[in-house]
Amino acid sequence: MAVQQDPPVAQRARELLALSENCAQSSFAALAEHLGFDAGSTLKALTPFPGIALRGETCGAVTGSLMAIGMVLGRDRLDDGPGMQPSVKAARRFCRAFEAEFGGTPCRVVLEQGLGSAFDFTRPEGGAAYMEAGGPELCSRLVGRSVLLAVEAIEHVTESR
Repeated sequence: MAVQQDPPVAQRARELLALSENCAQSSFAALAEHLGFDAGSTLKALTPFPGIALRGETCGAVTGSLMAIGMVLGRDRLDDGPGMQPSVKAARRFCRAFEAEFGGTPCRVVLEQGLGSAFDFTRPEGGAAYMEAGGPELCSRLVGRSVLLAVEAIEHVTESR
């Protein structure tokens, strides 16, 4: 039986996560490369976004993917009300798909669903427990899958225009 290989954008996201240990930056950077936009200073701005400052809030793979959706489909002017709709449509589609697959968008929920526990990353023992429970493998799968869901959401909105 052949082993199914991830699409290149998912592989790249997983590689970047292994390098950076930052789900928000790795998902955003992989999507920037794949979709052809400049990650620029947004990549730096995403530094504190894994689990929103490691507090168990929104998963960094979600925030990084949503930022990429905004880069591709977002509006350029604050007064362009209709210009906001494509990115919001794609973001909602992405979030629904992510929630359906992983039980929610908060980091603590995703970790509880996938590993049976949430972790307090503000304490050294929380990080150690995450590692022991297989957290890096779960988060690698999450990041790989999130970028694919983001691409699908962008393509869906772009095709329906």
